[in-house]
Amino acid sequence: MATLKQVAGRAGVSISTASRVLSGSNYPVVPALRERVETAARELDYVPNAQAQGLLRGSTGMIGVLVGNVGDPYFSEMVNGIHALAVRRRLLVAICHTERDVELELEYFRMLQAHRASAVIIAGSGLSDEHYRASLAARARSFSAGGGRVVAVGNTTLDVDRVLVDNTTGAVELARHLVGLGHREIIVLAGPENVGSTLERVGGLNEIIGGAGGTLRIRYGAPTRDDAYRGAGEMFAQHPRATAVVGTADQLAIGAMTWLREHGFRVPIDVSVAGFNDISLASDLEPALTTVRLPLRRMGEDALRLALDEHAAEPRVRHLSTRLVVRASTAVASGAGAEGQGVRP
Repeated sequence: MATLKQVAGRAGVSISTASRVLSGSNYPVVPALRERVETAARELDYVPNAQAQGLLRGSTGMIGVLVGNVGDPYFSEMVNGIHALAVRRRLLVAICHTERDVELELEYFRMLQAHRASAVIIAGSGLSDEHYRASLAARARSFSAGGGRVVAVGNTTLDVDRVLVDNTTGAVELARHLVGLGHREIIVLAGPENVGSTLERVGGLNEIIGGAGGTLRIRYGAPTRDDAYRGAGEMFAQHPRATAVVGTADQLAIGAMTWLREHGFRVPIDVSVAGFNDISLASDLEPALTTVRLPLRRMGEDALRLALDEHAAEPRVRHLSTRLVVRASTAVASGAGAEGQGVRP
C-alpha cells in the first residue's frame, strides 16, 4: 500500500505539501505542484487514511444515520433520500440499525462520534421516554460542541435542526374520509405506543372519529406485517361490528388485508382498509390501498441538506406536508363487519 512519503517522492515535493493537497486542506498550493501530487497519487493508487485526516480536521466527512429498522419502508425510503444526495456529493454514509432500542441508539451515536463522523441524522420520531430524551439531548450537545452536525427527522423534542411532517393533519384527513363513508367503529392496528408518530396518528384519528360519535378500537404492537396479521384476527374476534381497519403504517394495513382476504372478507365491500406512508407497494395491491402519503425520500434528502448547510445560530425546522391518497380499499360502510359475515378467527 502506497504511503504519503512515496507520493511526495514521485511528485518531487515535500511530505507536508503532499499532505496539504491530499487531505483537502485550504492551505494554498501552487497549481502545478497540486497536479503533480494528484497524478502521483493516482499512479501509486494512494488511499488516504480517513481516520488520520479526521483527527487533523476534526471530522472524517462521514454521515451517520440512526434508523429504527432498515427493513421498514418508512425508514428505508428516508435512507434512499439521504443516499441519493450523498452519492451526488460523494459522501460516505454509515447506517446504524437500532430497532428503536434506547441504549443501542445512544451507543451507536457515541460510536459515530468516536469515529469523527461529520454529521448524524436521527431518522424517525422521538420516543416517549424521559431517559432517552435527556440522554439523546446530552449526546447531541456533546457532538455539536466538537463541531459535528445533528439533524432529527420527525423528532419534535431535540433542540437541533429538524425535518418534521404533520402526522396529525394526515390522520385527520383520513378520519374525515372514513366518517364521510359512514364508518363509526374502526379498528386501528398501531405501532409501538411510545413512538411519537404513532401517537400523533392515533390522536388525529380519534379527534375526528370520536367527535362524530364513533369509536376507535386500538391495538398497539410491533410495526410489522406479521404482527398486524395476528392483530387483525384478535381485534375482529373482540369487535365484530367494525367496518374499517386503519394501520398506522402501510405494512400494518397490508397485514390486515391479508387476514381479511384469507377469512372470507371482501375489501372494501365488507371492510374498508387504509394505511399511512404510501410505500411503493400500496398502489399495486388488489385493491389498491387508501393511505396518507408522506414525502419520505424528501424527508431524508432535506435532512442531509440541513446537515451540509452552513451552521445557523438557531435550529432550523423544515415542515413537510402529508396528502390523503384515496384508492379502492375504502368504500361506503356496509354495516356488516365480521358480525354480518358470521366469520370468526
